[in-house]
Amino acid sequence: MKRVNIRWLFLWWIWMCFCMITSVKAQDSMPNPSVADKPLVVETASVSAPETLACISVGNSMPGSFQSTADNVILDPESSLSPFWHKLSVLDRPLRILHIGDSHVRGHVFPYVMRCCLEHDFGKDAVESIPVTYRSSGLANETGRNGVIYHILGVNGATCQSYATPDRMEELVSLHPDLVILSFGTNEAHGIRYLSGEHEASLNHIIKTLRAHCPEVSFLLTTPPGAFVRKGRSGRIKNPRTQPVVDTEMRFAEEHGLAIWNLYQIAGGKSKACSNWAEAGMFQRDKIHFTHEGYTLQGHLLYEAFIKAYNNYVATGLE
Repeated sequence: MKRVNIRWLFLWWIWMCFCMITSVKAQDSMPNPSVADKPLVVETASVSAPETLACISVGNSMPGSFQSTADNVILDPESSLSPFWHKLSVLDRPLRILHIGDSHVRGHVFPYVMRCCLEHDFGKDAVESIPVTYRSSGLANETGRNGVIYHILGVNGATCQSYATPDRMEELVSLHPDLVILSFGTNEAHGIRYLSGEHEASLNHIIKTLRAHCPEVSFLLTTPPGAFVRKGRSGRIKNPRTQPVVDTEMRFAEEHGLAIWNLYQIAGGKSKACSNWAEAGMFQRDKIHFTHEGYTLQGHLLYEAFIKAYNNYVATGLE
């Protein structure tokens, strides 16, 4: 009997270690082959592409069921994106947007919605029409013509620190971006010991390295959308480290005069974001990653905030 009890105790210990390990990192599982190879399809608004310096019609995709939401806007008190808005309004050359981040970006859907909407508004001549699937590259094939080029480069499980390697930085610089969108924070928040100072240092390293090689590049930070974590046998709870991660990114953006899109606050913040996603059925089973519908909504929300900021630049005549 004693030998049996020890055996079961050992198995229980192995199981608890497994649960702790899987709760630390937010990793994608590979979809089944049919899903992985299925081209992504995105619906865009049925409006005509704008003429130069014309405002663009923008809708509101926020579900009516979401509670405690905030205004869906990009915060940019220093007008750091003005040089990029000017380039976009003129569009007299290939204009490159590079969206980097973790598995939310690697899944392609969230940034691909943004890419398709911008191509619809500003034309598709700058890139080849190649279907995008989970398994395909998110990098666009350029044609050399004028227009928006939207590169997608995500890594499963990535944090700012793991992303800031010499090889990765060399790859980013080689794409010659005009705007870099940084979508990190989910995996930082899943670390057992989150250190704000390390997060800020890694963000600063990425931005300083890119600026050193691409002096005219602009930046847009996005916060994590929110997630759940396991807590013993009680199941999952809202990740308590998400808010500190968001606070770090908000403070970093303010101190460095950068633009930021606070998706966490927009979707309901500490009190409601996770509940809103969950009750709308937009989480996958792990309650870290999102369904196709969830990522599609996030893409449309980012696009709408992006176009609002562009319209504001056009309307005020800033240069």
